[in-house]
Amino acid sequence: MSKILNDTSKFLSFVLRHEPQAIGLTLDSEGWADIASLMEGAAQSGRAMTRDLIQQVVDTSDKKRFSLSADGLRIRAAQGHSTGLVAITHPEKEPPEWLFHGTATRFLDSILKEGLRPGERHHVHLSEDEQTAAAVGQRYGKPVVLRVEARRMRQQGFRFFQADNGVWLTEFVPVQFIMKGAT
Repeated sequence: MSKILNDTSKFLSFVLRHEPQAIGLTLDSEGWADIASLMEGAAQSGRAMTRDLIQQVVDTSDKKRFSLSADGLRIRAAQGHSTGLVAITHPEKEPPEWLFHGTATRFLDSILKEGLRPGERHHVHLSEDEQTAAAVGQRYGKPVVLRVEARRMRQQGFRFFQADNGVWLTEFVPVQFIMKGAT
């Protein structure tokens, strides 16, 4: 990904997930923002942005962080919101038997005592494969991959959702469903 695409992706993540007000942008409860308003707010903050550039970021994001509305007039971050204004209604789904969570070893003691919590986000993020989880964990330090007994959690009443980009979401993972080290 080129530097301009990477910089634009980071900017979009910031305003669509965390601080829309930083550029005077308003998100609806499902996280959607008007693209024309996004471009206007970005321009006022000194960042030139075109529809073509936004489309390129959406199309080339390996993590599929953003979604465009069917009419192409709105954009949203797929998940990871920390703003209380957004509560995307993801469809509830039956998870696979196992899901994975990547983190850094420095967080392991806390997780094994308290479980997985969403922190400032709305949900705990889980992936279907160990490689993706390991890549996520690496962003925070020496990585460790945790196995989550998702199907057993679901059978005990926990709800799972899946974001537009395939990331699995749940509100909390209790310790008894977490296994250190993927197999």
